[in-house]
Amino acid sequence: MDPELLTTLKALSDASRLRIVGLLASRPYAVEELADDLALAPGTVVHHLKRLRGAGLVEARPRRPYVEYSLRRDRLNAVGRMLHAMETATEDRATLPGPDGTALPAFEAKVLRAFMADGRLVSIPAQEKKRLVVLAYLRDRAFTEDRPYPEKEVNQRLALFHPDVAALRRYMVDAHLMSREAGLYRRA
Repeated sequence: MDPELLTTLKALSDASRLRIVGLLASRPYAVEELADDLALAPGTVVHHLKRLRGAGLVEARPRRPYVEYSLRRDRLNAVGRMLHAMETATEDRATLPGPDGTALPAFEAKVLRAFMADGRLVSIPAQEKKRLVVLAYLRDRAFTEDRPYPEKEVNQRLALFHPDVAALRRYMVDAHLMSREAGLYRRA
């Protein structure tokens, strides 16, 4: 994580400093005005302003007889952009390639990371929503051709991913991901 961003977030992690930022968003303030509006001692306000200034969020300008503090909106916007970039990077890392090479949605990728290791299924999810993600993933990798598969071949292909092939077959048929007729399985 960017040390400058971390300093800024630490500066914003205090309720009084957030209230100061909120007030400064409307207009510049002198220390005494902030102290009155926030019901804080001027010394406390100065302490918080130093932290905000050190993070680059506030700037000071002399206005006789006081010094006025104003919010640096450009810095606040930059912090927002950095946080957005971090979120986007996390989402990008959360995706896995689907069968056609496109990225999977973040939820599906997260489920697959939790239940797959080295290309094998670690365990069959108990939650139906997660199980459906895993089953669709396995179907798309094990049964790429639209043709009938004999049960023996289905077992062999599923065994590459998990030893409980009977449960995987049953779940796939129950979820309508595969159909079964006369001992032959087919992608649904």
